[in-house]
Amino acid sequence: MTALAAGTYGAHGFKPADPVYKTVYQTGNIYHLVHSSALLAAPLSKRPNLFGGLCSFGIVTFSGTCYLVALKEDRSLSKPAPVGGFAFIAAWASLLF
Repeated sequence: MTALAAGTYGAHGFKPADPVYKTVYQTGNIYHLVHSSALLAAPLSKRPNLFGGLCSFGIVTFSGTCYLVALKEDRSLSKPAPVGGFAFIAAWASLLF
């Protein structure tokens, strides 16, 4: 639900001075939406707590960082994003074992 609300705001209300930040916002929103949807299937995985925890951490860290960078229009705030990206990778990898 928050991914949809953030996407709606990004599409209709977010008007950054530099259009690059609109793209950053959209990237965060796409990853937020995809991984929120994946969380619905977490109970079906072998390790639902691991998969769900890593997805949730990735959403907060990666997507949250993208949202923050875009809203503040400050790329210096982007340092946590790779940690969230690795959490997404680890979440998907956890489905293999």
